[in-house]
Amino acid sequence: MPKARRKHCGGGGRVVLPAKLIDGGIAGIVGVTCVFPIDLAKTRLQNQRQGQQIYKNMKGLTVVKEMLAGCGAGMCQVVITTPMEMLKIQLQDAGRLAAQQRPAAVVSTAKLGTTNAVLTRSYNVGLTPPPTARTVSATQIAQELLRIQGIQGLYKGLGATLMRDVPFSIVYFPLFANLNRLGKDSPEGTAPFYWSFLAGCVAGSTAAVAVNPCDVVKTRLQSLNRGANEESYNGVIDCISKIMRKEGPTAFLKGAGCRALVIAPLFGIAQVMYFVGVGEFILGHSPFKILSP
Repeated sequence: MPKARRKHCGGGGRVVLPAKLIDGGIAGIVGVTCVFPIDLAKTRLQNQRQGQQIYKNMKGLTVVKEMLAGCGAGMCQVVITTPMEMLKIQLQDAGRLAAQQRPAAVVSTAKLGTTNAVLTRSYNVGLTPPPTARTVSATQIAQELLRIQGIQGLYKGLGATLMRDVPFSIVYFPLFANLNRLGKDSPEGTAPFYWSFLAGCVAGSTAAVAVNPCDVVKTRLQSLNRGANEESYNGVIDCISKIMRKEGPTAFLKGAGCRALVIAPLFGIAQVMYFVGVGEFILGHSPFKILSP
């Protein structure tokens, strides 16, 4: 490598001080901007004097502010969850589509088997065995989508995912916070782990059922393969109108019970894991809170 270029390399070459100063400055500006609201709260809490306390803690939010915070959390998470939801739906729906595509010859052959063995053999001559469903993985689906449609292929149904996850977070986080607060023995204390579990279950199932119509629309839009005589959709509005016209309003509640059964323990367990401090235990900072006196 020429000497003129070697000095710009970060490995064994020389460090260019002005460039590193610029990198550090940009990193500092971005970092300070992100954490400035928390730093402001920290400064005001630290500056309080005895007998002149205005603030009790950092998270004293009204319900409206809690809903806005949940809205922001929901909007951020879809960046990660939308591609995973896309792939999950394709894999989970593959069995249903394979069952629809079984040839009618399988049924007729089974009926013939109950009459006469010789007759059955004569009818079976020349029949090809039913095709087996090709097993695909999430990696194969992702590679195919990237090859044909690019990165936007993994974000099919992004609008519908936002339409589901943002309202879910708006309902879930304030509801959990207020339910969990009921289990505290003091404003500064913490709720028992079992109370956090129940609060997570109730808040999760309530939010799941509330946004189930949006989840139905998202699932329909993100299904790439369709069975025989199944409707295709061109966007959220088209999907909603076709479901309403052909299946009625009750179609938007399909799977609501199953979704509640999935979400309730999922978020309950998540809150308990957060409460007991699994991460701190793994890193050796503290024992499980559930085991501590």
